[in-house]
Amino acid sequence: MGSKKVSLPAKLINGGVAGLVGVSCVFPIDLAKTRLQNQQGQGVYTGMRDCLVKTLRSEGFFGMYRGAAVNLTLVTPEKAIKLAANDLFRQLLSQDGKELTLVREMLAGCGAGTCQVVVTTPMEMLKIQLQDAGRLAVHQQKVLGSDGPMGPFSQPPQDRPYSTGPASSVRRPSATLIARDLLKTQGLVGLYKGLGVTLLRDVPFSIIYFPLFANINKLGQSHSEEKAPFFHSFVSGCAAGSVAAVAVTPLDVLKTRIQTLKKGLGEDTYNGLIDCARKIWTHEGPAAFMKGAGCRALVIAPLFGIAQGVYFIGIGEYILGYFQ
Repeated sequence: MGSKKVSLPAKLINGGVAGLVGVSCVFPIDLAKTRLQNQQGQGVYTGMRDCLVKTLRSEGFFGMYRGAAVNLTLVTPEKAIKLAANDLFRQLLSQDGKELTLVREMLAGCGAGTCQVVVTTPMEMLKIQLQDAGRLAVHQQKVLGSDGPMGPFSQPPQDRPYSTGPASSVRRPSATLIARDLLKTQGLVGLYKGLGVTLLRDVPFSIIYFPLFANINKLGQSHSEEKAPFFHSFVSGCAAGSVAAVAVTPLDVLKTRIQTLKKGLGEDTYNGLIDCARKIWTHEGPAAFMKGAGCRALVIAPLFGIAQGVYFIGIGEYILGYFQ
């Protein structure tokens, strides 16, 4: 990354722009990942392609972007915090311009992953509910038969105002409605359900991703004072992202299951991380912990490839320089 110091505002702009570009490109695959990970037993979808095709047919093109609004809104601060925090920690841990040791690179990644969950947890909570609504509706119809009620949530209304009333009058869940209900019934804690498992996923991801990216990206630098070429940074981000994504997929499955508020008819509910892991292992087998691994790699690889490429272009520095 070179020794040139970049201001914190520039880092935040770079991270924000990178996140917006990346998410816009890969969101449908992320939706497929969420739906595949939430399936229990004989599911609605047989794989990523089947999920995308059925979603497109039943919900239209924009159905594949359900939950994208909240993700695009919150991914800007999330990616800005993650990428900027990693750079900041790397600078703090550097000694007289010397290259960081692997342990210090991992510590910097750990700090970045810890910082980002402040935004990541509420974002994932809201996004998952919106992404999974279509699967629940199809699951309910499949279980109850074609004459059964059809709605975005398959369980009878209990304490969720966005799922009350007959199916014909059910309001389609929105991020605002879900967030307002959670704040009303559970307070701020409701938006941070799954915080522990989010930390368990994102901290190891960052510990793996950032040192791996830095070392692969370094191969494209002719000397330490210059940036690697855009394409090399992109490929480095893709490679490091794929490895880190697959490595933490079991934790991502647990996080998705725990943060899903509504379950389909006959699907397990969970009382914490250990209970969730035990039920998945008992009822679905160890292979279930890798559900959506391919989708997750296909999401994270281009997401971080694009993010790192855009980040290293230095859009933030250009924008700040224009206004100076």
